[in-house]
Amino acid sequence: MCGIFAIFSSDGQPIGTQTLEGSKHSLRELAYRQSGRQRHRGPDSTGVIVIEEHGVAMVHERLRIVGVEMGDQPFVSDDGDLVLVANGEIYNYLELSAQIAKRRHGYKPKSDCHVILELYKDYGVDLLQQITGMFAFALYDKRSKELLVARDPFGIIPMYLGEDAAGNLWIASELKCLTPCCVHVETFTPGEARFGRVGALRRWRHFEQPWMQQQPNLPCDLPLLRSSLESAVRTHLHCDVHFGALLSGGVDSSLIASIATKIMRESNPSYRLQTFSVGLRDAPDFEAARQVAKYIDSDHTELIFEIDEALDGIRDIVYHLETYDVTTVRCSLPMLLLTRYIKSTGIKMILSGEGADEIFGGYLYFHKAPNYAQFHEELVKRVQQLHLSDCLRANKVSMAKGVELRVPFLDTPFVNYVMNIRPEDKIPGPLNTYKGEQKARLEKFVLRAAFADGYLPDSVLWRQKEQFSDGVGYDWIDSIRRVATSHVTDAEFAQAAERFPFNTPSTKEAFYYRCIFEQQFPGEAAARTVVRWVPRLDWGCPEDPSGRVQAVHQINKD
Repeated sequence: MCGIFAIFSSDGQPIGTQTLEGSKHSLRELAYRQSGRQRHRGPDSTGVIVIEEHGVAMVHERLRIVGVEMGDQPFVSDDGDLVLVANGEIYNYLELSAQIAKRRHGYKPKSDCHVILELYKDYGVDLLQQITGMFAFALYDKRSKELLVARDPFGIIPMYLGEDAAGNLWIASELKCLTPCCVHVETFTPGEARFGRVGALRRWRHFEQPWMQQQPNLPCDLPLLRSSLESAVRTHLHCDVHFGALLSGGVDSSLIASIATKIMRESNPSYRLQTFSVGLRDAPDFEAARQVAKYIDSDHTELIFEIDEALDGIRDIVYHLETYDVTTVRCSLPMLLLTRYIKSTGIKMILSGEGADEIFGGYLYFHKAPNYAQFHEELVKRVQQLHLSDCLRANKVSMAKGVELRVPFLDTPFVNYVMNIRPEDKIPGPLNTYKGEQKARLEKFVLRAAFADGYLPDSVLWRQKEQFSDGVGYDWIDSIRRVATSHVTDAEFAQAAERFPFNTPSTKEAFYYRCIFEQQFPGEAAARTVVRWVPRLDWGCPEDPSGRVQAVHQINKD
């Protein structure tokens, strides 16, 4: 995991000295300076390559996870013609490396992402059909002056494009690198690729699946569901550094921690996974997390935070997230505190449970889905917007402190299997027959049922969904809403539509976050990179995203 940054001349010719904030910069100085805005993503090394005669600069900020000694970027091909900056993890790189070695005797990958460079030699842009993982990369071919840019299917890894006044193309992992210099910025669409010369880039989707357009009809196979998730977790354990797992006490993170523990004990029966929870004192999540930690015998740590401590970071979290979405801001402040603590322990990679709610229909408002068709359509929408909400939060908060976060639920083969399960097997409802008994059909019922044999205590396996911002302590939402609202007068809020005609804030809390965002990322183009996370209002759901306001929520008690 890392940060990537690049500038590509609009015409393939040298870029002259640039003036920024009153100072003149060479192309190399400019690239290094702007990439420095995301240097927290790669605290271990910075690599810069400049091709002056082509007007190209490529920068890599590295967090060393795989191939610690050999994997510093940018990567350059043996003949010097190809240059690559890549962010992410290619989970099938060992299999791909073995295939490459058959064609090029003695090949050994410098890191997981190095296979992208080698696959381009053999497959060109079709290399995207070979790799599985979370990624965003830019590959430059000096011979043809062509560029290949691509992002993983679900946008686990962030990437933005920008264009300056001269028409030069800018690429960065974070928006903050682009906004001071670019007149236009946009989010690079997940599952998409672009190839060609700057100004004539061909654009296409490298990831398309039938479930995106059609309602699936595949019955759920519980043993297959279980083995598929186990396989996904196994692929996500490849790393050369110490790792741990987030453990909120919800079924998603708990299952990932349990499966990871079982896999690691195949080679080391005494292995204990390091797990971490965060919350206010007496938070609902703590007791459930303790039960799981005891059950799987993990080395567990609870981080208790005070409300004022988290509230101090509102401006910081908007800057790191690059969003003004209420849900995302609320969730991220406790997680930022936890990530900072995890970093202090020496851990550089953590596993998490993001993505399960989107592919299984885990949010409480899914109980109000009127029919199977709309249920599935909403799942597809949530998956396609992951890069604007959960993936954005998970990646940017963890990388703000130089920690990589991996999400096995969003393993591409696993997502394809789950999204092909017919909606009648996934939709929550009042009753369902399980092992001869009638049970309330909780959200993510099939996921729970698939792992009902020795993975988690029943009290956690069948625990109702708690949104993270609720689970860390019910007082947290009330407090952040109150404090944010106190910064906005009635007169200011009355001008919300005039001041913010796009994505007009509907509450004072939302207005406050929007004002902070505007100060840090001015301009309508930056504002348009944000999509607000709200439940389905046409299903009769309240606009406030907190799980507590949904009619089906019941406060979890001991």
